[in-house]
Amino acid sequence: MKKIVYFILACLFLLSCSTDRSSILKVYNWADYIDEELLEEFEQWYFEQTGEKVEIIYQTFDINETMLSKIELGHEDYDVVCPSDYIIERMLMKDLLLPIDRDFGETPDYTQYISPFITEKINQIEGFGKNANDYSVGYMWGTVGLIYNPKYVSSDEVDSWEVLRNPAYKGKVLMKDAFRDVYTALLIALNKDAIDAGEKDLRSLSFDASEESIKLVEEYLISFRESIGGWEADFGKEQMTKELAWLNMSWSGDAQWAIDEAAEVGVELEYAVPSSGSVAWFDGWVIPKYAKNIKAARYFINFLCKPENAIRNMDYIGYVSVIGGDEVLESMSDAESYDPIDVSYFFGENGKEAHINPIMYPDSSIIDRCGMMHDVGTEELLKMWSRVKGANASAFTYVIIGLVLGGLILAVILKYSRKRRVTHKYKRRK
Repeated sequence: MKKIVYFILACLFLLSCSTDRSSILKVYNWADYIDEELLEEFEQWYFEQTGEKVEIIYQTFDINETMLSKIELGHEDYDVVCPSDYIIERMLMKDLLLPIDRDFGETPDYTQYISPFITEKINQIEGFGKNANDYSVGYMWGTVGLIYNPKYVSSDEVDSWEVLRNPAYKGKVLMKDAFRDVYTALLIALNKDAIDAGEKDLRSLSFDASEESIKLVEEYLISFRESIGGWEADFGKEQMTKELAWLNMSWSGDAQWAIDEAAEVGVELEYAVPSSGSVAWFDGWVIPKYAKNIKAARYFINFLCKPENAIRNMDYIGYVSVIGGDEVLESMSDAESYDPIDVSYFFGENGKEAHINPIMYPDSSIIDRCGMMHDVGTEELLKMWSRVKGANASAFTYVIIGLVLGGLILAVILKYSRKRRVTHKYKRRK
């Protein structure tokens, strides 16, 4: 009887879940990557624009591959998701995206405020016969560089990735555990002379996953393996604020967070993109193939492109919106805090001598030496990454492993010994 009752309840639950999806918007985003107050505000704004009600179901992921697997293999019906540049490329290749119609009727098309710099970056995505700008809308962007502590590391040193090989910083270097970011940045830097000579260019190098190039980067990484104190996905910025590390190859958004947090405890940190070259990356919104509420998804993307919402998001999460225009430029400018730099690539002529945060908006001279990531050579790059990280077991690491194993063995012996004593005592009582 209980089984019948449970079956009926399960059926009722499933029926309740088959709610009309036109009133539900499923959003899948990176953790801590939006001002969540905007979610509720969107529901009200959407009703005002369309006369239709919608409720957001908001979920988060930590890595691109988790999101991609749910859509590609699980056919999850997320309406709008936020992949990174090279994952957008992979999703286009696998025909997992729907085109984004930017006709919103009487509602303004706020995607018009996206910086031409980002539009051009999206144009560089390999679309496999499709224009990536028809299938994605930019969200946040940044660079790959070095967070460093100027108490121990000079600004001159971080102008080159060679600083990572300085034996004086052994154990004080953290590397972002992101194989594609690290590989692309270092490959560009290692080919600086060829780029300067006109023999190679940023775009071709960004697509290069040849055996020769992978070996070049692998050997370079292994050359300073003894200095690497850890491979981190998120803890690096906190380690830097505590002065447990002095150098961290990281993203500009994490750098800004670390700098702000460190300042509160009296620690000075800075960020630099080496002049030998690096990567400028971006994340963007897409509508997956299995989406059920395409209309609300389009409006959600448009809503986040409103300049005032872009500014709020930047204030909240610390990363940089793809939205340009005078409103954003004025909001982000601070003549008292920053020397003038050239960010005309992002804001147009009004950004020629902008007093703006150079971590968030690097000078054009830095951007000119930054390539972008592409979805190439994934399997071989993963093998390389595994070899490099596996080779990072220094003598100190082996000592730690030995101590841990020794402790585990001792714990097992003590536990077994104690168990025997307890068993004997119990038998004697019997």
